[in-house]
Amino acid sequence: MKLTLIAVASTVIALSLYAQAEDMPGMKMDDMPMNDMQMKQEAKQAPVAKAEGTIKAIDTTKHTVTIAHGAVPAVQWPAMTMGFNATAKQLAGLKIGDQVAFEFRAEGMAATIVSIKTLK
Repeated sequence: MKLTLIAVASTVIALSLYAQAEDMPGMKMDDMPMNDMQMKQEAKQAPVAKAEGTIKAIDTTKHTVTIAHGAVPAVQWPAMTMGFNATAKQLAGLKIGDQVAFEFRAEGMAATIVSIKTLK
């Protein structure tokens, strides 16, 4: 008899906690990303910054381009040499030593080229 009472009481408590968790009126989750795709879309919303620099290396296998660029006030970066992610199409026609103007998005520790063109 005691065992049945304990089982019933445990079930009632578990169900009441579940019901309470389902209804959390104080929790506004409308603006929270709910899946990987939504988080990726929000990450793509990083502002676009513009810079100019000189291509130091190109890796078509890893789809990266290393550029020595000037300061980028839009993202509070000093002048530096760093790698940027790029598409194969963006890398086509570029070569080491090219002077380029480019736009990119900084996403955490990674930066991705949005557009790139050689300067004449």
